[in-house]
Amino acid sequence: MMHIISSGILSLIQDLGRPHMQPFAVPASGAMDRFACEAANRLLGNAPDAACVEVTGGGAMFEFAEASVFALAGADLDATLNGRRLPNWATVYAPKGAQLALVGRQTAWGARAYLALSGGIDVPMVLGSRSTYAAGGFGGLGGRVLKAGDQLTAQTPFTQFDALRFAGRLWPAHAKPAYAALPKVRLLLGPHAHLFSDNAIQQLSAQPLKITSTSNRMGYRFEGCPKLVYRQALSLASLGVFAGVIQVPPDGSPILLAADAQTTGGYPIIGVVIQADLPLVGQCLPGDTLHFAVCGLDEAVQALTQTQQWLALGGQDDDYTLGLAWRGSAA
Repeated sequence: MMHIISSGILSLIQDLGRPHMQPFAVPASGAMDRFACEAANRLLGNAPDAACVEVTGGGAMFEFAEASVFALAGADLDATLNGRRLPNWATVYAPKGAQLALVGRQTAWGARAYLALSGGIDVPMVLGSRSTYAAGGFGGLGGRVLKAGDQLTAQTPFTQFDALRFAGRLWPAHAKPAYAALPKVRLLLGPHAHLFSDNAIQQLSAQPLKITSTSNRMGYRFEGCPKLVYRQALSLASLGVFAGVIQVPPDGSPILLAADAQTTGGYPIIGVVIQADLPLVGQCLPGDTLHFAVCGLDEAVQALTQTQQWLALGGQDDDYTLGLAWRGSAA
Protein backbone atom coordinates (compact mmCIF):
# COMPACT_ATOMS: atom_id res chain seq x y z
CA MET A 1 0.00 0.00 0.00
CA MET A 2 1.16 3.53 -0.77
CA HIS A 3 -0.13 6.66 0.97
CA ILE A 4 -0.33 10.00 -0.81
CA ILE A 5 1.12 12.73 1.39
CA SER A 6 0.91 15.39 -1.31
CA SER A 7 -0.50 15.06 -4.83
CA GLY A 8 1.45 18.03 -6.18
CA ILE A 9 0.29 20.14 -9.11
CA LEU A 10 -1.70 17.35 -10.77
CA SER A 11 -1.54 13.61 -10.20
CA LEU A 12 -3.88 11.15 -11.89
CA ILE A 13 -4.26 7.41 -12.27
CA GLN A 14 -3.65 6.65 -15.95
CA ASP A 15 -3.01 3.68 -18.19
CA LEU A 16 -3.01 3.43 -21.98
CA GLY A 17 -6.58 4.72 -22.14
CA ARG A 18 -9.76 3.51 -23.78
CA PRO A 19 -9.41 4.25 -27.52
CA HIS A 20 -11.79 1.37 -28.19
CA MET A 21 -14.57 3.49 -26.67
CA GLN A 22 -14.14 6.47 -28.99
CA PRO A 23 -16.79 5.19 -31.46
CA PHE A 24 -19.21 5.49 -28.53
CA ALA A 25 -18.30 9.16 -27.88
CA VAL A 26 -16.09 8.35 -24.86
CA PRO A 27 -12.71 10.16 -24.92
CA ALA A 28 -9.71 7.84 -24.97
CA SER A 29 -7.96 9.62 -22.08
CA GLY A 30 -4.96 7.67 -20.73
CA ALA A 31 -1.35 8.75 -20.29
CA MET A 32 -0.16 11.90 -22.03
CA ASP A 33 3.14 10.09 -22.62
CA ARG A 34 2.06 6.55 -23.40
CA PHE A 35 5.64 5.44 -24.07
CA ALA A 36 6.88 6.39 -20.58
CA CYS A 37 3.80 4.90 -18.94
CA GLU A 38 4.29 1.59 -20.70
CA ALA A 39 8.06 1.63 -20.08
CA ALA A 40 7.51 2.06 -16.33
CA ASN A 41 5.28 -1.00 -16.34
CA ARG A 42 7.65 -3.07 -18.45
CA LEU A 43 10.50 -2.29 -16.07
CA LEU A 44 8.47 -4.11 -13.40
CA GLY A 45 7.24 -6.96 -15.55
CA ASN A 46 3.68 -5.57 -15.37
CA ALA A 47 1.19 -5.77 -18.18
CA PRO A 48 1.92 -2.90 -20.59
CA ASP A 49 -1.49 -1.37 -19.90
CA ALA A 50 -1.31 -1.54 -16.10
CA ALA A 51 -2.30 1.62 -14.24
CA CYS A 52 0.35 4.15 -13.12
CA VAL A 53 0.33 7.49 -11.35
CA GLU A 54 0.91 10.31 -13.83
CA VAL A 55 2.61 13.12 -11.88
CA THR A 56 2.54 16.45 -13.71
CA GLY A 57 5.00 19.18 -12.77
CA GLY A 58 6.09 17.75 -9.42
CA GLY A 59 5.29 18.64 -5.82
CA ALA A 60 4.09 15.10 -5.06
CA MET A 61 5.09 12.91 -2.10
CA PHE A 62 4.22 9.30 -1.35
CA GLU A 63 4.86 6.97 1.61
CA PHE A 64 5.14 3.20 1.31
CA ALA A 65 3.13 1.49 4.05
CA GLU A 66 4.90 -1.76 3.21
CA ALA A 67 7.99 -2.82 1.30
CA SER A 68 7.54 -2.35 -2.44
CA VAL A 69 9.30 -2.16 -5.77
CA PHE A 70 8.37 0.77 -7.98
CA ALA A 71 9.50 2.24 -11.29
CA LEU A 72 9.82 5.80 -12.57
CA ALA A 73 9.89 6.81 -16.23
CA GLY A 74 9.31 10.00 -18.17
CA ALA A 75 10.36 13.44 -16.99
CA ASP A 76 13.08 14.01 -14.41
CA LEU A 77 11.12 15.57 -11.53
CA ASP A 78 13.97 15.36 -9.00
CA ALA A 79 12.80 12.12 -7.41
CA THR A 80 14.23 11.18 -4.01
CA LEU A 81 13.64 8.24 -1.68
CA ASN A 82 14.15 9.23 1.96
CA GLY A 83 16.10 12.23 0.68
CA ARG A 84 18.39 10.24 -1.58
CA ARG A 85 18.35 11.17 -5.27
CA LEU A 86 16.95 8.46 -7.54
CA PRO A 87 17.84 7.53 -11.10
CA ASN A 88 15.10 8.02 -13.66
CA TRP A 89 13.80 5.31 -16.02
CA ALA A 90 14.62 2.79 -13.32
CA THR A 91 13.16 0.46 -10.70
CA VAL A 92 13.82 0.94 -6.99
CA TYR A 93 13.24 -1.10 -3.85
CA ALA A 94 11.40 0.88 -1.16
CA PRO A 95 11.46 -0.44 2.41
CA LYS A 96 8.41 -0.05 4.64
CA GLY A 97 7.92 3.58 5.66
CA ALA A 98 10.10 5.02 2.87
CA GLN A 99 9.01 8.37 1.43
CA LEU A 100 9.20 9.12 -2.27
CA ALA A 101 9.23 12.79 -3.33
CA LEU A 102 8.98 14.21 -6.85
CA VAL A 103 9.92 17.85 -6.40
CA GLY A 104 9.74 19.35 -9.88
CA ARG A 105 11.31 19.70 -13.30
CA GLN A 106 15.11 19.49 -13.24
CA THR A 107 15.95 19.56 -16.95
CA ALA A 108 14.99 21.77 -19.86
CA TRP A 109 12.35 19.27 -20.97
CA GLY A 110 9.74 17.12 -19.34
CA ALA A 111 6.46 17.68 -17.54
CA ARG A 112 5.21 14.24 -16.57
CA ALA A 113 6.69 11.33 -14.63
CA TYR A 114 5.05 7.91 -14.41
CA LEU A 115 5.13 5.99 -11.14
CA ALA A 116 4.34 2.28 -11.44
CA LEU A 117 4.03 -0.28 -8.66
CA SER A 118 4.99 -3.92 -9.02
CA GLY A 119 1.76 -5.70 -9.89
CA GLY A 120 0.00 -2.57 -11.17
CA ILE A 121 -2.17 -0.10 -9.27
CA ASP A 122 -5.49 -1.59 -8.20
CA VAL A 123 -8.41 0.68 -9.11
CA PRO A 124 -11.67 -0.41 -10.75
CA MET A 125 -11.81 -1.09 -14.47
CA VAL A 126 -14.30 1.29 -16.11
CA LEU A 127 -15.19 0.81 -19.77
CA GLY A 128 -12.14 -1.36 -20.27
CA SER A 129 -9.57 0.97 -18.68
CA ARG A 130 -8.37 2.24 -15.32
CA SER A 131 -7.48 5.67 -16.68
CA THR A 132 -8.98 8.81 -15.15
CA TYR A 133 -11.22 11.03 -17.25
CA ALA A 134 -11.66 13.80 -14.68
CA ALA A 135 -13.93 15.93 -16.89
CA GLY A 136 -16.40 13.05 -17.00
CA GLY A 137 -15.87 12.00 -13.39
CA PHE A 138 -15.04 8.35 -14.04
CA GLY A 139 -12.06 6.02 -14.05
CA GLY A 140 -9.01 6.08 -11.81
CA LEU A 141 -9.75 6.69 -8.14
CA GLY A 142 -13.31 7.95 -7.98
CA GLY A 143 -13.01 9.72 -11.32
CA ARG A 144 -10.94 12.55 -9.85
CA VAL A 145 -7.43 13.86 -9.37
CA LEU A 146 -5.50 12.30 -6.50
CA LYS A 147 -5.31 14.15 -3.20
CA ALA A 148 -3.51 13.97 0.13
CA GLY A 149 -4.80 11.08 2.24
CA ASP A 150 -5.55 8.77 -0.68
CA GLN A 151 -4.23 5.22 -0.50
CA LEU A 152 -3.16 3.12 -3.46
CA THR A 153 -2.63 -0.62 -3.47
CA ALA A 154 -1.06 -3.00 -5.97
CA GLN A 155 -3.16 -5.58 -7.79
CA THR A 156 -0.87 -8.38 -6.62
CA PRO A 157 0.89 -8.56 -3.23
CA PHE A 158 4.57 -7.66 -3.08
CA THR A 159 7.00 -10.54 -2.62
CA GLN A 160 10.73 -10.69 -1.97
CA PHE A 161 11.07 -12.37 -5.35
CA ASP A 162 9.72 -9.20 -6.99
CA ALA A 163 12.47 -7.20 -5.33
CA LEU A 164 15.23 -9.62 -6.28
CA ARG A 165 14.10 -9.81 -9.90
CA PHE A 166 13.10 -6.24 -10.69
CA ALA A 167 14.83 -3.79 -8.32
CA GLY A 168 17.78 -2.01 -9.90
CA ARG A 169 16.68 -2.22 -13.54
CA LEU A 170 17.54 0.70 -15.81
CA TRP A 171 15.76 1.29 -19.11
CA PRO A 172 18.17 1.17 -22.10
CA ALA A 173 19.37 4.72 -22.69
CA HIS A 174 19.13 4.46 -26.48
CA ALA A 175 15.59 3.11 -26.52
CA LYS A 176 13.58 6.28 -25.94
CA PRO A 177 11.80 8.92 -28.03
CA ALA A 178 13.81 12.06 -28.90
CA TYR A 179 12.82 14.04 -25.82
CA ALA A 180 14.20 17.58 -25.92
CA ALA A 181 13.60 21.11 -24.68
CA LEU A 182 12.56 22.06 -28.23
CA PRO A 183 11.26 18.80 -29.69
CA LYS A 184 10.81 18.32 -33.41
CA VAL A 185 7.29 16.97 -33.73
CA ARG A 186 6.59 15.34 -37.07
CA LEU A 187 3.18 15.50 -38.69
CA LEU A 188 1.38 14.13 -41.68
CA LEU A 189 -0.77 16.37 -43.85
CA GLY A 190 -4.37 16.23 -42.70
CA PRO A 191 -7.42 15.41 -44.81
CA HIS A 192 -8.26 19.11 -45.15
CA ALA A 193 -4.80 20.52 -45.84
CA HIS A 194 -5.90 21.43 -49.36
CA LEU A 195 -8.58 23.73 -47.95
CA PHE A 196 -5.97 26.14 -46.57
CA SER A 197 -3.95 28.83 -48.29
CA ASP A 198 -0.85 27.71 -50.20
CA ASN A 199 1.57 28.77 -47.45
CA ALA A 200 -0.42 27.52 -44.44
CA ILE A 201 1.65 24.38 -43.89
CA GLN A 202 4.85 26.37 -44.23
CA GLN A 203 3.55 28.86 -41.66
CA LEU A 204 2.70 26.07 -39.23
CA SER A 205 6.18 24.56 -39.42
CA ALA A 206 8.34 27.64 -40.06
CA GLN A 207 9.23 28.45 -36.46
CA PRO A 208 8.95 27.15 -32.89
CA LEU A 209 5.51 27.58 -31.33
CA LYS A 210 4.91 28.33 -27.66
CA ILE A 211 2.17 26.48 -25.80
CA THR A 212 -0.24 28.89 -24.14
CA SER A 213 -1.55 28.94 -20.59
CA THR A 214 -5.01 27.92 -21.84
CA SER A 215 -3.71 24.46 -22.79
CA ASN A 216 -4.56 21.28 -20.87
CA ARG A 217 -4.98 17.51 -21.26
CA MET A 218 -7.70 18.12 -23.84
CA GLY A 219 -5.59 20.20 -26.22
CA TYR A 220 -2.82 22.73 -26.78
CA ARG A 221 -3.09 26.24 -28.20
CA PHE A 222 -0.06 28.15 -29.46
CA GLU A 223 1.55 31.57 -29.52
CA GLY A 224 3.79 32.67 -32.37
CA CYS A 225 1.91 31.01 -35.22
CA PRO A 226 0.54 33.23 -38.02
CA LYS A 227 -3.17 32.84 -38.63
CA LEU A 228 -3.80 29.86 -40.90
CA VAL A 229 -6.26 31.04 -43.54
CA TYR A 230 -8.95 29.00 -45.28
CA ARG A 231 -9.14 29.34 -49.04
CA GLN A 232 -12.85 30.12 -48.66
CA ALA A 233 -15.61 29.99 -46.08
CA LEU A 234 -16.08 26.41 -44.88
CA SER A 235 -18.87 24.31 -43.44
CA LEU A 236 -17.77 20.74 -42.75
CA ALA A 237 -19.65 17.79 -41.33
CA SER A 238 -18.27 16.63 -37.98
CA LEU A 239 -15.87 13.69 -38.13
CA GLY A 240 -13.92 11.56 -35.69
CA VAL A 241 -10.86 13.11 -34.04
CA PHE A 242 -8.19 11.84 -31.64
CA ALA A 243 -4.95 12.82 -29.91
CA GLY A 244 -2.50 14.28 -32.41
CA VAL A 245 -5.07 15.90 -34.70
CA ILE A 246 -4.41 19.60 -35.43
CA GLN A 247 -7.68 21.43 -35.99
CA VAL A 248 -7.96 25.04 -37.14
CA PRO A 249 -11.08 27.01 -36.12
CA PRO A 250 -12.19 30.08 -38.11
CA ASP A 251 -9.90 32.39 -36.11
CA GLY A 252 -6.91 30.65 -37.77
CA SER A 253 -5.24 29.53 -34.51
CA PRO A 254 -4.34 25.81 -34.57
CA ILE A 255 -5.37 23.48 -31.74
CA LEU A 256 -3.42 20.25 -31.15
CA LEU A 257 -5.68 17.66 -29.53
CA ALA A 258 -4.28 15.70 -26.59
CA ALA A 259 -5.19 12.62 -24.54
CA ASP A 260 -8.55 13.87 -23.22
CA ALA A 261 -9.68 15.18 -26.61
CA GLN A 262 -13.32 15.05 -27.63
CA THR A 263 -14.24 12.29 -30.07
CA THR A 264 -15.70 14.38 -32.92
CA GLY A 265 -15.04 17.82 -34.38
CA GLY A 266 -16.07 19.96 -37.30
CA TYR A 267 -13.04 22.22 -37.72
CA PRO A 268 -10.78 21.40 -40.69
CA ILE A 269 -7.76 19.23 -39.90
CA ILE A 270 -4.55 20.61 -41.36
CA GLY A 271 -2.24 17.93 -39.98
CA VAL A 272 -1.88 14.95 -37.63
CA VAL A 273 1.11 14.36 -35.34
CA ILE A 274 2.61 10.93 -35.98
CA GLN A 275 2.06 8.39 -33.20
CA ALA A 276 5.78 8.00 -32.50
CA ASP A 277 6.10 11.70 -31.61
CA LEU A 278 3.06 12.03 -29.34
CA PRO A 279 5.24 11.29 -26.26
CA LEU A 280 7.23 14.44 -27.08
CA VAL A 281 4.01 16.46 -27.06
CA GLY A 282 2.88 14.77 -23.84
CA GLN A 283 5.99 16.00 -22.03
CA CYS A 284 5.23 19.68 -22.71
CA LEU A 285 3.72 22.22 -20.34
CA PRO A 286 2.29 25.68 -21.01
CA GLY A 287 5.24 27.94 -21.74
CA ASP A 288 7.21 25.19 -23.52
CA THR A 289 7.89 25.32 -27.23
CA LEU A 290 7.83 22.73 -29.99
CA HIS A 291 8.60 22.73 -33.69
CA PHE A 292 6.38 20.98 -36.23
CA ALA A 293 7.95 19.29 -39.26
CA VAL A 294 6.03 17.66 -42.09
CA CYS A 295 7.01 14.07 -42.93
CA GLY A 296 5.80 11.31 -45.22
CA LEU A 297 3.87 8.16 -44.43
CA ASP A 298 6.93 5.91 -44.82
CA GLU A 299 8.84 7.89 -42.20
CA ALA A 300 5.84 7.81 -39.86
CA VAL A 301 5.52 4.03 -40.15
CA GLN A 302 9.25 3.53 -39.68
CA ALA A 303 9.25 5.71 -36.56
CA LEU A 304 6.29 3.84 -35.07
CA THR A 305 7.93 0.49 -35.80
CA GLN A 306 11.09 1.67 -34.04
CA THR A 307 9.09 2.78 -31.00
CA GLN A 308 7.30 -0.56 -30.81
CA GLN A 309 10.61 -2.39 -31.04
CA TRP A 310 12.06 -0.33 -28.18
CA LEU A 311 9.11 -1.22 -25.98
CA ALA A 312 9.22 -4.91 -26.92
CA LEU A 313 12.97 -5.23 -26.35
CA GLY A 314 12.79 -3.15 -23.19
CA GLY A 315 10.52 -5.79 -21.73
CA GLN A 316 13.20 -8.46 -21.85
CA ASP A 317 15.46 -9.07 -18.87
CA ASP A 318 18.63 -9.21 -20.97
CA ASP A 319 18.17 -5.61 -22.14
CA TYR A 320 18.39 -4.05 -18.68
CA THR A 321 21.37 -2.72 -16.81
CA LEU A 322 21.32 -3.37 -13.08
CA GLY A 323 22.04 -0.43 -10.83
CA LEU A 324 22.82 -2.54 -7.79
CA ALA A 325 22.89 0.43 -5.42
CA TRP A 326 19.11 0.66 -5.82
CA ARG A 327 18.35 -2.92 -4.91
CA GLY A 328 18.58 -1.94 -1.28
CA SER A 329 18.17 -4.59 1.41
CA ALA A 330 16.42 -6.80 -1.13
CA ALA A 331 19.71 -7.68 -2.84
